Amino acid sequence: MRGDRFTDKSAIVSGGSTGCGAAAARMLAAEGARVGVIDRRVEEGRQLVKEIRDAGGKAVFAEADVSDAAAVRAAVKTVADAIGPATLLFNHAGTTIVKPFLDLSEADIAQLMGINVHSMFYVSQAVIPGMLAAGGGAIVCTSSCSAICATPMEVLYDTTKGAVHQFARSLAIEFRDRNIRCNAVCPGFIRTPHGLGEIDALRKHGVKVTEADIAALQVRICEPEEIARAALLLLSDDASFISATHLFVDNGYSAT
Repeated sequence: MRGDRFTDKSAIVSGGSTGCGAAAARMLAAEGARVGVIDRRVEEGRQLVKEIRDAGGKAVFAEADVSDAAAVRAAVKTVADAIGPATLLFNHAGTTIVKPFLDLSEADIAQLMGINVHSMFYVSQAVIPGMLAAGGGAIVCTSSCSAICATPMEVLYDTTKGAVHQFARSLAIEFRDRNIRCNAVCPGFIRTPHGLGEIDALRKHGVKVTEADIAALQVRICEPEEIARAALLLLSDDASFISATHLFVDNGYSAT
């Protein structure tokens, strides 16, 4: 994909080293954006940035544990110093813990809330001042159909995505009068290391998610580029009057 939807704009992708985040970073760069990739996966992130640069794009990598507010602030500053303050943010970082509810530890709860929920606050708080100074911006947060479709062994994960669901909507309302839009993309099962790992973990815990089950829910597994294209649509001016929306990218999974 080549284009100019994001020419002369700076973008940040949190959790951008692999999977849907990496797909979005590539597409943003191909459409003219200067891209900052923030992730704790250093080797993959640097390789992705090299790939983007080799293809003629502009990109920079900044290492951060997104559950650490100080690390996030430092990473956002590194990106801003290199490519300018971001007016586009794909708040994508997240992970999962698949475990029986009664086996969840305090550490499990703190870890997943930190990565999936607290990171949304930290990254947005670090980026939004630059958007305000620039006169506006667009944010997309990665939620999940798990925000509304409960799954056994994923009470904690489902809860975090429910929080992201409402975070995106609430942020949109608070900043709509200052020209900042915020939406959420909500994937079903995805062909990424995270998504395939989730399926494997669910199966090990006896949850019925065979290939036939996934086919019944969403016909086929979703590709990371399909999530990235949805995120880019919501980040673009083509979605200029779309805010506080939950875009389900699950081929109808959440409707059944």
